[in-house]
Amino acid sequence: MARLLEVWRLETRFYTQDGVVKAVNGSSFHVDEGETLGIVGESGSGKSVTMLSVMRLIPTPPGKIVGGEVLFAGQDLLKLKESEMRRIRGNQIAMIFQDPMTSLNPVLPVGQQIAEALQLHLGMTPAQARQRTIELLQMVGIPAAAERVDHYPHQFSGGMRQRVMIAMGLSCRPKLLIADEPTTALDVTIQAQIVELIKALREEIGMAIIWITHDLAFLAGLADRILVMYAGQIVEEAPLHQLYKNPRHPYTIGLLQSIPRLDERRREKLQPIEGMPPDLVNYPKGCPFAARCRFVIDRCWSENPELESVGSQHAVACWVKPEGKAHLRSVAGVGGDGESLERTAHG
Repeated sequence: MARLLEVWRLETRFYTQDGVVKAVNGSSFHVDEGETLGIVGESGSGKSVTMLSVMRLIPTPPGKIVGGEVLFAGQDLLKLKESEMRRIRGNQIAMIFQDPMTSLNPVLPVGQQIAEALQLHLGMTPAQARQRTIELLQMVGIPAAAERVDHYPHQFSGGMRQRVMIAMGLSCRPKLLIADEPTTALDVTIQAQIVELIKALREEIGMAIIWITHDLAFLAGLADRILVMYAGQIVEEAPLHQLYKNPRHPYTIGLLQSIPRLDERRREKLQPIEGMPPDLVNYPKGCPFAARCRFVIDRCWSENPELESVGSQHAVACWVKPEGKAHLRSVAGVGGDGESLERTAHG
């Protein structure tokens, strides 16, 4: 598949009274056309800031993208004028945020907010944009769309507001959709409906998707490939089932150990990752995960490892040798084919 998005050595900083927050630290990754990429990590790991940097939506001040390249369809988004970037946002790249109530304008009808993008990017007349908006609301499952197009955000439930956001994101049939934990504030039933809706729309439109989540089990059966982020950098990258079957970074192993399972290990106690993430103002010299790692060695405290290939499409940033990790995984009880995680996440 052809490359759609390529990010190289992205660095984003926030300049605060307490010091410089190193939010994204040299992240490099890619997304192919039609691919679903999952980005997972705990709060503060840099997932959302990375994608906001790609979209050039970092608030300045205090934030600033200080290095790297973001190549979309061959052009570096970081070098475009703001007017040029506006033609790409919402048109070729769209983003769904996790809280639709704060993303939708409370004083404008939802239909008007969707139609605005259609008129701006596709040159539709108001009448054409309204008709297309009704079709989009119907496509995402809003009942009585012809009437509800004139309703305000507060007149919709949380799940319906998120469907409106999806309709807005898909309005111009983007090549890339970024979903930033779009189901976090919804109950489990509505979460499943939203996930299935986006999967179906992906098949219909053929777009690539980046899913951002803190829940590794959520991505089972959903993503083609996964990036694991910690302290603003990517620590592991692998195809979905390969990551579940053969995790190679201690942080990934810890995340998998914290997920309830439906297979033979379901009676084992969940094992939390001890400690706290590092202070991003006083970024550690060595590996940022060293202070929480059960498998730490001396080198971890002095040198921060780069992502290195350990197999086909599998890369990890860690100093512990692969043969040592195979033993550690067997002791930790991680691994398997990922099927139990998929059943756990999606019933």
